[in-house]
Amino acid sequence: MTDKNRFAEFHPVTAKAWKQKIQYDLKGADYNEALVWESPEGIKVKPFYNQEDLAGAPPLDLENTGPWRAVHGLYVGRGTAPYKNAVWALEHGAEGLYLHIPKNGVSLTALLPTLPLAQRSLYLDFEEFSLDILPKIRPVLSDSYTKVFLQADPIGHLAQTGNWRQSMENDLSVVVPAMSMGLDHSLSVNGALYGNAGGTIVQQLAYALGHATEYLHLLDRLGAVEQLKGITFKMALGGNYFFEIAKIRALRWLWHTVAQSFGTAANCHILAVPSTRNKTLYAYNVNLLRTTTESMSAVLGGADAVMNLPYDAVYRKTNAFADRLALNQLLLLKHESHLDKVAHVADGAYYVEVLTQQLADKGLQLFKQLEASGGFLKQLKAHKIQQKLKESAEKEARRYANKQVVLVGSNAYRNPTDRMKDTLERYPFVKHKPRKTLIEPIVERRLAETEEKERLDHE
Repeated sequence: MTDKNRFAEFHPVTAKAWKQKIQYDLKGADYNEALVWESPEGIKVKPFYNQEDLAGAPPLDLENTGPWRAVHGLYVGRGTAPYKNAVWALEHGAEGLYLHIPKNGVSLTALLPTLPLAQRSLYLDFEEFSLDILPKIRPVLSDSYTKVFLQADPIGHLAQTGNWRQSMENDLSVVVPAMSMGLDHSLSVNGALYGNAGGTIVQQLAYALGHATEYLHLLDRLGAVEQLKGITFKMALGGNYFFEIAKIRALRWLWHTVAQSFGTAANCHILAVPSTRNKTLYAYNVNLLRTTTESMSAVLGGADAVMNLPYDAVYRKTNAFADRLALNQLLLLKHESHLDKVAHVADGAYYVEVLTQQLADKGLQLFKQLEASGGFLKQLKAHKIQQKLKESAEKEARRYANKQVVLVGSNAYRNPTDRMKDTLERYPFVKHKPRKTLIEPIVERRLAETEEKERLDHE
């Protein structure tokens, strides 16, 4: 019997028939109350999806990004540790390095030529970035690198700290010269900031897109849009597994839509990192499970690169054991789970396809509202973005307090004998440093902070 004849034995079942069967099995309980739930984004999630849910929906044109890369993050301060840590990561499977470079950190002109960086990706994130840096680092950026991404994001610095580094004119003046370096990407958008501050997925998409569009407007005014090769979006992935898969897919489609309106073919490079929002001080080993599923969401959503977060990053400084585990999690997903073998793995999954469409639609609507109100930067300066993020964070905090959001080991299945006070190597909570700022900064805050402070006080 041929496959065609075999499947002919099964009659097609409509969504209406499925719902009738479910309603019968519920024995009088209300279908919507029992099985349909609403996400913080206002999306009503049904118990099943089929092809009918995609009827009339426009196809999402998602580019083929190629195999994702496992990226290892490093803080390159003074001394020999940055060199040793970088060599260790590259020799143990890292396919890229993300270098956090402090103001008085190691000299890149000395460090980079000594590293085995052939066919690796390199992300350069300067704490203090200026035009003076460009001519110094360009000669040491070998052509053997597969990709080099300069993380120039002056608007992100303003949003996170409340101040420009020097002034708006000076900070934004680096944008065009940075693109002239001939790197793969010179501009970046720190979209992770909005997720870690408690923003919904729709807000993360709209604000990241609005943030990027400010650079497009700037380049358009300078007549330099055609010079843009692409923008790196650094996005935080949370614990809502399927929604996070859909978020990455929606972002790529939204960027493609906006870029077309500016007449540019610049691509969207997505660097995914686990969210800090749901990480915990107590029961810290559970963070390993969280970062694993979040990394999987990034991969299945089509992120170009994934940089993991050490399980003990909340309370410990960088250490070899946690770094090794963080990198090995990514290598296990790639080489033992074979998550690098299939592109667009979520294509055809009705639930993910519908979520992608809904998140993209809602994100686009909010983005259009931002643009109609003067743009992301104007709303940021008016503190509208900060207020919306605070409102979303407060709603999530209430859901956490009511255990509608569960963090195992914190607000559920807590071990009362856990003690952390004597193991803290870094302050695990938001630090309050009164200082004068131009605008209110966007603050990244973990969900469990208030509760953890109380537990520490009672140890």
